[in-house]
Amino acid sequence: MGSSSVITPEDVLESLMNDGTIDSLRLKIINQLKANEELKNTTIKMAEQSKVLNTPGAEKQTKRELFDALRQELETPVLERASKSVWELILDGNGLGKEINETVERVYCKLSGREPPLFPNLNEHQPEKKVEDEKRKGKEKENSNSKLKKRSFSDMNAERSASEAGKSSDIAAAPDDAS
Repeated sequence: MGSSSVITPEDVLESLMNDGTIDSLRLKIINQLKANEELKNTTIKMAEQSKVLNTPGAEKQTKRELFDALRQELETPVLERASKSVWELILDGNGLGKEINETVERVYCKLSGREPPLFPNLNEHQPEKKVEDEKRKGKEKENSNSKLKKRSFSDMNAERSASEAGKSSDIAAAPDDAS
């Protein structure tokens, strides 16, 4: 069924690089960043509020001087915001992130001789997990709203003793099936 050699992440990455998949994914990320209006608007707002452009005498500077000063002031915050947007795309479970996961899995399966998908029910359980999480959060909220009741150690021991006594009487009262 599968080959005897171990497939490493490096093997999968090499295959993705050699067949052009990485370049294709990179192009998709770039195009989605270019289409990201929120990122564009944030960058424009940062430039409009720039100290460099709002400093008296900025209009007397050359374009090159303004560009260099703007780059020094805004490069890091703009790149941080763009990086955050890229990670959102990569981790998106429905869009590009899903495509990346499926592509990596497909290449891994091809290299290892296995049949895809390796995790067929992964996405099917997501809605159920959401419902369970919401129920748990509701219970946590319910519990946090109710008054906390602290029990003393002796109360806990008494409850445990009563519980154990109940179990032993249940065992004694159980009918004998061996007859």
